[in-house]
Amino acid sequence: MAESDAPTPPKLLPDEIHRAVKPGTALLRLQTTPAREGVLDGAWWPRSRHITAELPALIQVLTEHLGPITRVGLDTAAWEEVPTRVVVDDRVVHLDSFPVGDDTVLITRGGSDHFALMVVPPDTTPDAARDAMARAVRADNVTRAAEILVATLPEPATDREESA
Repeated sequence: MAESDAPTPPKLLPDEIHRAVKPGTALLRLQTTPAREGVLDGAWWPRSRHITAELPALIQVLTEHLGPITRVGLDTAAWEEVPTRVVVDDRVVHLDSFPVGDDTVLITRGGSDHFALMVVPPDTTPDAARDAMARAVRADNVTRAAEILVATLPEPATDREESA
C-alpha cells in the first residue's frame, strides 16, 4: 500500500478548535460518559497560574454544562495566592487544597459528583496543548495527567542549547 493510500487518522478535536488555539488562550474540553471509568473527565489550559484570575471563567463554563459547582480541589503549591473560596455569579465556590500535583484540578458538583481535569501548563505551545488535551478527553483514556503531559509536551531547552 502506498503511503498516500493509507487512511488519514481522524483528528481528535474539531478543526475550529485547532484554528482557535493560540498561545495564552484558555481552552476547555470536557467529555462526559455514562460510565466513569476514565482517569480524566477533561482538560483545561489556563492563561496563567493566577487562580483568582483563571478559575471564575472555568467555573462559569462548567456550570453551563454540569450545573452548579460547589468545590474545586487543587494543589495550592502550583498556583499563586489561592484563597479558600471565590464567588462566581453570586455563588460561593470553596477551594480545597489537595496534593494532586500541578497537572490536575478536581471539580465537585453537588455533594459527591467529582470531575478531574488535566491542567495544561500556561506556557505550553498550541500544538502540544492540543495533543495533550485530545488525549485527556478520549473516552477510553486511562492515562494519568502527568503521564500525558510528559508524553506530549516538548522538553524544555537547556541553558547549553539556548546559548548555541
